[in-house]
Amino acid sequence: MADASFDIVSKIDRQEVDNALNQTVKEIAHRFDFKGTGASIGWVGAQKDVEIKANAEERALAVLDVFKEKLVKRGLSLKILDSGEPKLSGKEYRLGVALKEGIDQDNAKKVSKIIRDEGPKGVKAQIQGDELRVSSKKKDDLQEVISLLKGKDLDIALQFTNYR
Repeated sequence: MADASFDIVSKIDRQEVDNALNQTVKEIAHRFDFKGTGASIGWVGAQKDVEIKANAEERALAVLDVFKEKLVKRGLSLKILDSGEPKLSGKEYRLGVALKEGIDQDNAKKVSKIIRDEGPKGVKAQIQGDELRVSSKKKDDLQEVISLLKGKDLDIALQFTNYR
């Protein structure tokens, strides 16, 4: 019998992020506390990063909070966001928000170490680029690994795909 396996990935649903961004734009345009603050949010580059602009640091952070709220409502993890501090640029504050996608080598090593140390015996984890392939003879062991990783508080949002 062949080994059962699944992949651990960290991907972003760009369409859902875009929908959350558009909802944030609409809410900023209609809310009274954002009137006259020059608050805006939009894509930078080829939908790689998000940039928030406002005339006050607090307003920029408030726009970020609205954006986070919309992401959560759409079922996206806030772990995909990597936001800095608002920086003064001329007369306005700018806040860059990077979107994190893929599992970097350090996090991949952390996850595979957790699987080796705390997971069931006979489960193998292989790093393949920006994802991990987990395999075992028993499907029950794979289910146990998934529940183990869901219970851990990691720095990245994990999804489990290609379960077979």
